Amino acid sequence: MITSVYRTSFVIALLFFTCIPANGAKAKYASLIIDAQTGVELHSRNANTKKFPASLTKIMTLYMIFDALENKKWSLRKRLKVSRRASRQPQTRLGLKRGSTITVKTAILALITRSANDVATVVAENMSGSEIKFARQMTRKARKLGMIRTTFRNASGLPNRRQLSTARDMAKLAIAIRTHFPQYYHFFKTKKFRYRGRTYRNHNMLLGRYSGTDGIKTGYTNASGYNLVASVKRHGKHLIGIVFGGKTGPRRDRHMVNLFDRSFRKMDRLAKVLPPVPKPSPLSSDKDQLYQLAKVNGGNTDWGIQVGAYSKAKVAKLMIQLVHDHLNLDRTGTSSEIEKVERSHGIIFRARVLGMEERQARSACASLMTRHLPCVPIPAITKMGSISPSTS
Repeated sequence: MITSVYRTSFVIALLFFTCIPANGAKAKYASLIIDAQTGVELHSRNANTKKFPASLTKIMTLYMIFDALENKKWSLRKRLKVSRRASRQPQTRLGLKRGSTITVKTAILALITRSANDVATVVAENMSGSEIKFARQMTRKARKLGMIRTTFRNASGLPNRRQLSTARDMAKLAIAIRTHFPQYYHFFKTKKFRYRGRTYRNHNMLLGRYSGTDGIKTGYTNASGYNLVASVKRHGKHLIGIVFGGKTGPRRDRHMVNLFDRSFRKMDRLAKVLPPVPKPSPLSSDKDQLYQLAKVNGGNTDWGIQVGAYSKAKVAKLMIQLVHDHLNLDRTGTSSEIEKVERSHGIIFRARVLGMEERQARSACASLMTRHLPCVPIPAITKMGSISPSTS
C-alpha cells in the first residue's frame, strides 16, 4: 500500500506539477513515474491501458514466493522438484532437468537475474499443483493489491493473449512487494548469480549504472516489446518507474532514465521552496488498523478520497471535518475514516472519505485542490477493511 508522511504543502505542490511532455503513444507503449511515498504521479502515458506484461509477470510470482516465506509455508532452503513440463519451458531458462531439484533461494535468484521460465513453472507447480491454479491465485492476489486491470494466465509471462496488465497496476505491485516484504526485497539488487558453473547477469541494466536504482525487473516478448519496472531512491525521495513497449532494451533504458531525470529535477525545484520532507520508514502492513470516526447513512459505493496523512489523529480528524464542510457531505451517504498505520519510526494517520462514485471522488479532489487542500482519489480495491474501535 502506498504510504506517506509528506507534509501537506509538498503533496499539493506535486499535484500541480504532474504533466511531462512525451512523444505520441504507440500501440505497445505505456509509461508511469510515481512517487512511492505519496502516490503522486509525476508522469503518465496510457497508464490504465492493458498491455502484455511479459516477464514483469515474474514480479507477482516472486510476491507469491515471499508471501509463502513470510507465512512459514516455505523456507529459503526448501527444495522444489522439477517436472517434465517445467523442464521443457522455452527460453529464457536455467536448463533444469526433469526430476532434479532447486532451492527456493536459487529459484528467487534465477527469476530475478536470468528471468528463467522453467524456474517460474517449478515454483507454480510446487506451490499450487499446477501452473493454471497458480495463475488463478496470482490474479486473486493481484485484486487484493488493487491491480484491478491485471489477469495472469501463467507464472512466467510467456505469450498469452489473455495475460494483461497496466503500468499503474505494475506500480502498485512494485510498491507492494517492497512494502510487504522488506526483508526479501534486497534480492532485486542482485547484479549476477552463479549456478552450476555459469554466471547469469541481471537484465536490469539500470542497476549500478543509474544512481539510486535498487531493482526491480525487465520483460520482453515480441508482442509486448521491451518492458521495465524500476525503483530509484535518492536523498530521501523514492520513485517507481514503469515503461511498456520499448523498441529495444537500450532505448527503453534511456527513456526510463530520461523520465526519472525529469521527475527528480521537478522534485528538486519544489524542495528549494518547500520544507524538508521526513524520511519514510518501512510499513508493516499487518499492523494496519482502521478507526472509523463517523459514518453517515452508510451505503458505501466504490470510490473515496484520501486527504492527507498526518502524525496526529486529531489533525486527520480536523482535515476530515474541513472536507465535510467544504463539500457539504453530511447527507450524501459517505463515511469518514482514519487509517492508523504503525511504522518503525512512529505512527501516521490517513484521513479518508469513502462511499463515492468515481466521478464524485475526482470532482471532490478537483474542488479541494482549488482550496489548497490535498486530495487523491482512491478506488475501493485499494482501501483497507474497516475495523471498529471496539474490536481493535
